[in-house]
Amino acid sequence: FIASLVLLIAVLVPFIGKGVNGARRWIALGVLNFQPSELAKFAVVLYAADYMVRKMEVKEHFFRAVMPMGIAVAVIGLLLLAEPDMGAFMVIAVIAMGILFLGGVNARMFFLIAAILVVAFGLMIALSDWRRERIFAYLNPWDERYSMGKGYQLSHSLIAIGRGEIFGVGLGGSVEKLHWLPEAHTDFLLAVIGEEFGLIGVVLVIGMFLWMTRRLMYIGRQAIALDRVFAGLVAQGLGIWMGFQSFINMGVNLGALPTKGLTLPLMSYGGSAILINLIAIAVVLRIDYENRQLMHGGRV
Repeated sequence: FIASLVLLIAVLVPFIGKGVNGARRWIALGVLNFQPSELAKFAVVLYAADYMVRKMEVKEHFFRAVMPMGIAVAVIGLLLLAEPDMGAFMVIAVIAMGILFLGGVNARMFFLIAAILVVAFGLMIALSDWRRERIFAYLNPWDERYSMGKGYQLSHSLIAIGRGEIFGVGLGGSVEKLHWLPEAHTDFLLAVIGEEFGLIGVVLVIGMFLWMTRRLMYIGRQAIALDRVFAGLVAQGLGIWMGFQSFINMGVNLGALPTKGLTLPLMSYGGSAILINLIAIAVVLRIDYENRQLMHGGRV
């Protein structure tokens, strides 16, 4: 967790952090451009799970149970907003909240934290001109004020999905990915899938992510039942991460949510994102293996 904080600070330092499209989110390592926010998501899962195990006896006391976690998430949030990367901050906040809730924090505390976060994100949008413009563009991407600016990505995403209809235009037949739809290989990959494989392909992808998220949560619940609380909260935290981030990405592609720069886990192009996603899945596979060992009378 501390290492992720150090890297989030380092990425803001000139000549270390690499800027793309006005955002400074990457550290060039030669073989890949490493994105510290991806490591921070994984680190927050481990930190929050460990925190809840250590603070079991004080989880009914708001300030003693929640404040240290809130401060840690706020520090990460400030560093991410400086990049800026509000999407990653949203994912990290939801991960931390989810683990607090699953770890047994009082429901009133949980809803209070949720209200504070909603107000905080609302203020971030209200006080930022370009974030407000993005919301207006989302509400009407076809408006001539936004169609060639903030609404360009969303309008072309919807065109791509519309072209796909039920069965799609066929593998490799996408027109939008030929430099019409920006970030077609990362943030808007689902739109290309919709164009080439149609409604059938999109429903299949959504179904696979739903199944994977359900399995991650089940493995975590199984570990907690076997009195392996830390391992269980880690698996469930990773499930929240994969599920929420894929939900946001799909919602953006389908025009159900405002445009955010979040990739589709395990599918979008990106070295550090794919690497951390695979490490996360490997950790859950190990937790599942140890669960099975215990259920068959073995020892971990």
